[in-house]
Amino acid sequence: MLPVIYSEDFLLHDTGRFHPERPDRLRAIVSALNAAPWADLLQWHLPTPVAARPVEPVIEKVHSRDYIESVWLLAESGGGHIDGDTPVSPRSYDVALLAVSGWLDGVERVLATGEPAFVLARPPGHHALSERGMGFCLFSNAAIAAHYALEQPGVQRVAILDWDVHHGNGTQDIVENHPQIAYCSLHQSPCYPGTGHPEERGAHNNVLNLPMVPGSIGAEYQLAFERKVVPFLKGFQPDLLIVSAGYDANAADPLASIELQPQDFGLFAKYCLQVTRKIVFGLEGGYDLNSLAKSVVATVEPCLA
Repeated sequence: MLPVIYSEDFLLHDTGRFHPERPDRLRAIVSALNAAPWADLLQWHLPTPVAARPVEPVIEKVHSRDYIESVWLLAESGGGHIDGDTPVSPRSYDVALLAVSGWLDGVERVLATGEPAFVLARPPGHHALSERGMGFCLFSNAAIAAHYALEQPGVQRVAILDWDVHHGNGTQDIVENHPQIAYCSLHQSPCYPGTGHPEERGAHNNVLNLPMVPGSIGAEYQLAFERKVVPFLKGFQPDLLIVSAGYDANAADPLASIELQPQDFGLFAKYCLQVTRKIVFGLEGGYDLNSLAKSVVATVEPCLA
């Protein structure tokens, strides 16, 4: 059985009619998972309510109090924009807190069972910097989850793998000086946000950036996983692997130019399982609904074996 952490409250983060990071992304994924032949092997869980587990103190380990309050004030005042790409609606702050809680639930479930879990939440997080959100992202979910995991018994090292087509500049900025957290990213270059250069290695040789040229296909990603990603992650010997699972590297996706197919993400998941079965998959990008949904299904399937 594989836990899927999801709430319809995640649909309440209103980004506007034409924004690519929209609630229909989650609706498409839920529908596809429920239609999969192994749907009865999924365990659906609501995230822990924020009232039952305040998450602001956990978020403060990654984001400044001033920034957290600025997001709350923007939502409380009726909404607005952090930047041109990053809207905040009246419910966005509460939904973002619940998303963080869902990622923390994912950490707890994986550590308790030793088996993978998928956190199906929004808004995404890997572009969010300590002092500001950007790129559709409010709070840095993966980095927050990694810090939280290190507070749990028996966890000394956490690795983050980011296969979103865009470099997770926020995640890297937050963790690159932390000796107990490794960060690995495969991302299109050149592309938004223009970060993630291969010479960046982190303060403890704990960062691996693998820029992929536009038009890259699954075979090129496969080589990168076999020659670079898996050795880097295995060498770090993580007690937990967190995957920033973005699906905008699909050929059908409108926001980038990588030529992956949904089934490629199933292969990526298999590579992750070679490193450890203690994996928290958390949704980041992916904006073509059909390929997004198929890609999540492909990611989940090998985790059920």
